[in-house]
Amino acid sequence: MKMSDIPFGVTDWSDVEPEPHPGDSGTAYWRTRKFGDIRVRQVEYTPGYLADHWCVKGHILYVLDGELHTELEDGRRFVLKAGQSYQVADGAEPHRSSTPVGAKLFIVD
Repeated sequence: MKMSDIPFGVTDWSDVEPEPHPGDSGTAYWRTRKFGDIRVRQVEYTPGYLADHWCVKGHILYVLDGELHTELEDGRRFVLKAGQSYQVADGAEPHRSSTPVGAKLFIVD
């Protein structure tokens, strides 16, 4: 990822309108900003959320609050809590998210 032509700026995430993305169960609410080819999001998953797809997009993801369950298509599973993160490249390992209790995330991709 190369960051260029992005002037200094401040984002007040409470001013960014949340966009609902229903999962197989629950909903993800995305607050999204784009900076050139870089997408930056604050995402909130409702309790009981389960993604409706296997994601192949690369991310750097940081858990701000709650608990995130991440399953890889090969069967590996990870539980991340506030203060933990993961990173994965585009097309590297399909993954999907769920949470029994809800989660708030900061994601750069």
